[in-house]
Amino acid sequence: MDVREAVLSAMKEIILPELNVIKEKQIRMEERLNSVDQRLADINAHLVDQSRRIDETNKRIDSVRDELLGRIDAINTRLDRLYEVIVRRDEHRELESRVTYCERKLAEIENKLAA
Repeated sequence: MDVREAVLSAMKEIILPELNVIKEKQIRMEERLNSVDQRLADINAHLVDQSRRIDETNKRIDSVRDELLGRIDAINTRLDRLYEVIVRRDEHRELESRVTYCERKLAEIENKLAA
């Protein structure tokens, strides 16, 4: 049994320090992994918050867009009415000119007939 104990003792001297080093490294790796997991959880929470804020901003943009489209439609309607008024005024001026011209011609004809 002395040989067996000597071999076992020698193996313990060689393997146990290695196992302790491996265990320490494993503990450090677990700590780092936990740290990385926590950072990922924090980043995920931040991304969820950013996503929510982006959604709210998009809703506000859609609301403003709808409001602006309504205003643009109202302005277009007003411009159409203004165009109609301007066209009527131009037609009225043209008719006034034609009536004035006809009145002059009629006056000339009346003067020729009276003479």
